Amino acid sequence: MTKNSSNIMALAPNTSNKRETVCIFGTGDFGRALGQKMIQSGYPVVFGSRSLRTSSLIPKEAEVLSHAEAAQKAAIIIMAIQRQHYDFLTPLAEILRGKVLVDVSNNLKINQYPESNAEYLAQLVPGAKVVKAFNTVSAWVLQSGTLDASRQVFVCGDDMEAKQMVMDIVHALGLTPLDQGSLLAAQEIENYPLQLFPMWKFPIFLSLGLTAFFFFYCLIRDVIYSYVYENKDFSFFLAISIPNRICPVVALILLGLVYLPGVLAAIVQLYRGTKYRRFPDWLDKWMLCRKQLGLVALAFAFLHVFYTLIIPIRYYVRWRTEDRIISKALNNKTDPFNNTNGWLSDSYLALGILGFFFFVLLGITSLPSVSNSVNWREFRFVQSKLGYLTLILCTAHTLVYGGKRFLSPSSYRWYLPNIYMLSLIVPCIVLVLKFVLIFPCLDKQLTQIRQGWERNPRYSEQSNYIINKSAV
Repeated sequence: MTKNSSNIMALAPNTSNKRETVCIFGTGDFGRALGQKMIQSGYPVVFGSRSLRTSSLIPKEAEVLSHAEAAQKAAIIIMAIQRQHYDFLTPLAEILRGKVLVDVSNNLKINQYPESNAEYLAQLVPGAKVVKAFNTVSAWVLQSGTLDASRQVFVCGDDMEAKQMVMDIVHALGLTPLDQGSLLAAQEIENYPLQLFPMWKFPIFLSLGLTAFFFFYCLIRDVIYSYVYENKDFSFFLAISIPNRICPVVALILLGLVYLPGVLAAIVQLYRGTKYRRFPDWLDKWMLCRKQLGLVALAFAFLHVFYTLIIPIRYYVRWRTEDRIISKALNNKTDPFNNTNGWLSDSYLALGILGFFFFVLLGITSLPSVSNSVNWREFRFVQSKLGYLTLILCTAHTLVYGGKRFLSPSSYRWYLPNIYMLSLIVPCIVLVLKFVLIFPCLDKQLTQIRQGWERNPRYSEQSNYIINKSAV
């Protein structure tokens, strides 16, 4: 009898696979988009609203009821309304007891309230199981399809079963749930959408600061100096010439700053003789934004390439070339070919092309879609080994460009060196320090430290004792 009944159940319609009804409080843009997406994923949806009038914007498959009636039809209720409208939940406290309330709200400011919206909701309806989710997904993404950059849904809550139910819904919608722990993480999750490029602020502000500094530096050295001492107006340099000098300089400095914190971190570990102590905060934050520094540097390198490509069509360049040809023809003079200058010119261009090629390769491998397809050793080889090769090539490109002009007095106007000389300071420091660190006597000790060896194990034992004692 049991066997037959199980066969009958297997042949019966898949009522056991039918998804649970989900209630959505709120019929705004996000509530409607989420409801439509859930209906497409096979979930029966009922909307709880103040107005029972049907709207053409609400999915036809969904039912619109009052808040109390809608809540009684579902075990999971998604709160697609703002925090300031939560007061209507107080009379529904008994109906909502034992239900899963999913808070999807965001604030207008970071840390706008003492507690998170989800924690406030849990205090307002103490008998419900509150879960924070979906606040990092927009209505536009739900309507247009899940994009790679918007698939992650942060989920947190105190009840494991309720949290798992919400994560199952996230999976069913084609999104990726990320468990962030208890409801204490809700405040941090609510701050995520309000953060405007948190890891990009330092690289962008630094690049803008360097750009402004070198702009005024070139303005003084190349425009004002020429006007004062040579009575020549080179103000048109502000459009192409000066930007084409600034971009490679900023790109090279930023590329050096990408690898400088790694060198400093190695020096700190050698000095301390352990890897179990935190780096200084400024170094820790610097290391976290290395990827963004590299991408900003790549953007300046691209600008340098574009500016360089248009040089032959500039009026000033064509005029100067034609004037030089005509003057030599009138004076019946020719310049013999200088093999040394030929080598310097071709080497300068070759180093620049190779450096830019590897620079682009570094930028491509930093993309999530590419970095996720390679293992750690391959990623480390590209970002470290090829990264230093890129820095060497770009530095050599600048050195060859300077040639003998480093020692020429005419290169120092008002005792100010040419801008490319300043760009060599950071990368040369990085390369010299890295060259010292690869000496066997230092490299071997650094490798041992990173594998767990400590010069003074007592220090770590004392620090662990202090940590454990403070925890007790």
